[in-house]
Amino acid sequence: MTNSPPQNDPDALRRQILDLVERYHEAAYPERAFDPAGSPAPVSGRVFGASDMRNLVDSSLDFWLTTGRFNEAFEKRLGEFIGRRHVLSVNSGSSANLVALAGLTSHLHKDRALQPGDEFITCATGFPTTINPGILYGLVPVFVDVYIPTYNIDPDALEAAVSERTRAIMIAHTLGNPFNLDAVMALAKKHDLWVIEDCCDALGATWRGRHVGTYGDVGTLSFYPAHHITMGEGGAVFAQGGKVRRAMESIRDWGRDCYCAPGMDNTCGKRFEWKLGDLPRGYDHKYVYSHLGFNLKITDMQAAVGLSQLDRLPGFIKYRKRNFDHLKAGMKALEDIFILPEATPHSEPSWFGFPLTIRDDAPFAREDLLRHLNDHRIGTRLLFGSNLLRQPYMIGRPHRVAGALTNSETVVDQTFWIGVYPGLGEDEITWMLDQIHAFCAAQGKS
Repeated sequence: MTNSPPQNDPDALRRQILDLVERYHEAAYPERAFDPAGSPAPVSGRVFGASDMRNLVDSSLDFWLTTGRFNEAFEKRLGEFIGRRHVLSVNSGSSANLVALAGLTSHLHKDRALQPGDEFITCATGFPTTINPGILYGLVPVFVDVYIPTYNIDPDALEAAVSERTRAIMIAHTLGNPFNLDAVMALAKKHDLWVIEDCCDALGATWRGRHVGTYGDVGTLSFYPAHHITMGEGGAVFAQGGKVRRAMESIRDWGRDCYCAPGMDNTCGKRFEWKLGDLPRGYDHKYVYSHLGFNLKITDMQAAVGLSQLDRLPGFIKYRKRNFDHLKAGMKALEDIFILPEATPHSEPSWFGFPLTIRDDAPFAREDLLRHLNDHRIGTRLLFGSNLLRQPYMIGRPHRVAGALTNSETVVDQTFWIGVYPGLGEDEITWMLDQIHAFCAAQGKS
């Protein structure tokens, strides 16, 4: 006798497939001990288990190739974790920033809608797609210097960045370290500014005990493999206000006025009774477009992986903090050579990486150390685009600079970061520290 399911029982066959997936994961992805002679210590990477693979295959068997039941569950659970009523999944963190900014240009916001020529305050150092949506919509970025050692926007320089054209603030929580939300939100309240918090590197970080992204009007996230949880490609926007959500959902979903879920019709109960634009009364509401939109949705297969990854998120955050603390303690003896990172006061970071700035009087250049680490299979990254005004694509684009960008220039030449992601264990972190110490000793510093 065998335990093979009946050939015509799809539920039994599904269970057998999913059990085999778990067995496959165990065979194909066994845990391997770190080997200093050959193992890498990358800055980031996907961390997944049998449950993630099982969810992915489970969703594929539905063959529901757009958003569906897994995405609905994912958005709900993510909102519960963050503490926000409205969560919309999108196909990347960059798309999340696009949807967030574009949503604030909506006619639904009337006189507060962002318009071409309006200014938005941002940090000079960071990732391009924090500022690119504003540029695409004709807004003018106003660059403020970064503060070292938090690597976030300098709160003391914010007020001087405001002009009569300033309408918004759009900045990221750098490497999972929250920026000073007291200062940013006070400025926003004083000048009636929209606030978009780019939390793509900061899922799980808190400010005064509350999740980042819940202070501003909109928060954004990325689920690329390097980030705190992954679904491959993917991201999310989240907000508390229904009007903000309605605008963002329309822009994510082709710009349509209809809010029916995929596969649904006539949720509003008057599908053929609307009169909008110059269209005739009764024009099918499913094909009425009230915003200049896109299709930026994810598939249910991506959502299934994200949903499973949420179960692992508290552990992921714990391991990131553990690795950060291990590196910080191990680098303490080298503070005469490196500026070590500091958490912003009143924050609890959810670290994305461990940033280091080489001091001006160090006996070596950054590239010398990075080559040494690379030769020993230790991954490094620069602080993204560093001073974005130095990037080729920014040449000739309208912008304004508020104050000197002294620290941003330091970041260009002297800052880099190493990994803290959960795939790194104590052996990898110790190896990284050993190699940094060995390099410094060879330069006459230890």
